[in-house]
Amino acid sequence: MATFDTLLRDIKSRTSEIAAATLHAELSGGARVVLLDVREADEHAQGALPDTTWIPRGFLELRIEGKVPDRATPIVIYCAGGTRSALAARSLVELGYTAVRSLAGGFTAWKTAGLPWDQPRTLRPDQIERYARHLLLPEVGNAGQLKLLAAKVLCIGAGGLGSPSSMYLAAAGIGTLGIVDDDVVDASNLQRQILHGTDRVGLAKVDSAETTLRGLNPDVVIHKHRTRSDPKNALALIGAYDVIIDGADNFATRYLVNDAALRLGKPVIHASIFRFEGQITVFPAAGGPCYRCLYPQPPPPEEAPSCAEAGVLGVLPGILGVMQATEAIKIILGLGETLAGRLVVYDALKTRFRELKLRRDPGCPTCGESVDRAAIELIDYVQFCAGPKRS
Repeated sequence: MATFDTLLRDIKSRTSEIAAATLHAELSGGARVVLLDVREADEHAQGALPDTTWIPRGFLELRIEGKVPDRATPIVIYCAGGTRSALAARSLVELGYTAVRSLAGGFTAWKTAGLPWDQPRTLRPDQIERYARHLLLPEVGNAGQLKLLAAKVLCIGAGGLGSPSSMYLAAAGIGTLGIVDDDVVDASNLQRQILHGTDRVGLAKVDSAETTLRGLNPDVVIHKHRTRSDPKNALALIGAYDVIIDGADNFATRYLVNDAALRLGKPVIHASIFRFEGQITVFPAAGGPCYRCLYPQPPPPEEAPSCAEAGVLGVLPGILGVMQATEAIKIILGLGETLAGRLVVYDALKTRFRELKLRRDPGCPTCGESVDRAAIELIDYVQFCAGPKRS
């Protein structure tokens, strides 16, 4: 009758093992190997090999294809002493992985040999509970959630678009949210600006936003910028963040955000709303297409009325703002395909999305082929958008 010991000996006899010193020599020589830690969370938190991919043994078969889709990828599995890694190696071989080895002696042997190891950043128990549904996604997991918690996102505006985007980003665990807005809450805002409430009419929007976002997720650090973006402060504001959410309600701010972000190499997620329609795209950090490729010149003021003048369906910014938050998370995690180079237009009355190709203009003054982005000049955007006087 087979026992665990006889089963383990049989598995180890058919499992390729690598000694800690040999693995260290391979890694030092530039070998490209996926180091796979199959220990439990408390073990992983106490230390791990540098640049490790962590999948607890109980989730290995479920998650490995999301982490290592190419079955020819060299993998070295390790646990504490070499037993679980041997069992895990057998499972990967059965799944078709062809270059799997187990670290002899596991992490214990690695540490005993005096080889380098890291203290991984880990989630607190309350964070594991809060972000549990993210952690179940192989594309996010522990490492992805830590990226979100380390990320800094700037929301230009705490209004219709800034409300849903900032709330979902806070809920997702974005570590730092900056809110730029110089306005106060007005009763007319409450039909669509869900960051605010009736009891906060007259309160600064950044203060109201802080109350809502902190109540939603105390993990998130809120930086309040009660000011209007202008050429004097734009570089300092935008430079402190990783991703920019453009929820501005005027052309001058949109051009300013575009130019400053291009100069600094920051991605911008742009959206705008008007009556029953909205549009959204991403202007990538690497350059065009940018806002000036979409709108080379601002329209005359009389042809671009604001929401206060033309009205807006209250639920519309919710749809576009949530899409902005989605794009920000994708950029931070490096997931999927962003809307860079694509403009999505939403018609609420027809419940219809249209996708338009957005191409970079080679002659664009801010992202064109011959432009030195570091030298982009921030101009008087209010005057630029006012255009020539008309009689």
